[in-house]
Amino acid sequence: MTTTQLKNQFLEDLGDHYPKEEILSFFHLLAEHHLKLSRLQIALEPNKVLSETEIIEFELALGKLGSFEPIQYIIGETEFFSLNFKVAPGVLIPRPETEELVQWILDEVLLQQKSAVKILDIGTGSGCIPISLKKHLPEAQISAIDISEEALKIAKINAENNKVAVDFMQQDILSAEKFPQQFDIIVSNPPYVRELEKAEMQQNVLRYEPETALYVKDKNPLLFYNKITKLAQEGLSKNGLLFFEINQYLAEETETMVKAHGFKTELRKDMFGNFRMLKAQKR
Repeated sequence: MTTTQLKNQFLEDLGDHYPKEEILSFFHLLAEHHLKLSRLQIALEPNKVLSETEIIEFELALGKLGSFEPIQYIIGETEFFSLNFKVAPGVLIPRPETEELVQWILDEVLLQQKSAVKILDIGTGSGCIPISLKKHLPEAQISAIDISEEALKIAKINAENNKVAVDFMQQDILSAEKFPQQFDIIVSNPPYVRELEKAEMQQNVLRYEPETALYVKDKNPLLFYNKITKLAQEGLSKNGLLFFEINQYLAEETETMVKAHGFKTELRKDMFGNFRMLKAQKR
């Protein structure tokens, strides 16, 4: 079987599940991962014959994609902020919108002209936020916590692979009474998808990504934001900054709650035009 024949098989078998461009993206990601071939090389060698082992690898991936398993879990990695991150079931797959949150933090640190900041990431998952920050702020002291032991194992591997030092700790933020020290910046992308919003979620998210990292009860959707904001009142240094990735449908409610705790706030839209980020400054 040639690469062209295999690509056509992907388009035929997955056509009822995904848009054409997404199927082609899956194919090229797998080709780069298993064959070490770029899109250009695939185009230049359309009749390249694959070995039996290579065909089996693609057919296994094809079956998983047919069951809506995320491509990132299938190849075991993804890119975030131009860095490579290991991902696996049990760890939330980093999103492009979160890259914008990281960039906002970096821009604020640059404005303050204070690179040796202390930063805490709450609910770190794969470690994509603190690792990306540390890569661009080598003088910063960065810590990260998560309730999941499995997530922390992967986050530590990602830190090692990206050659940065981050202090990872296992903790349930909802049971925390205070932080061990004060930080200049606290950032969090906590669970914020309400149960009522599940109908809008894609099957690959519903079936495979960790529920504890995504969902909150409809009756108390700001549970994590409220807790973190309360802790940040003492846990932030003077003029310290609190950054959240937020639920676009609850932007106004989230900002109102944070303001009620005495913070000065700013909402920001993501690349899709949705209010997805909030910055709050301790007064």
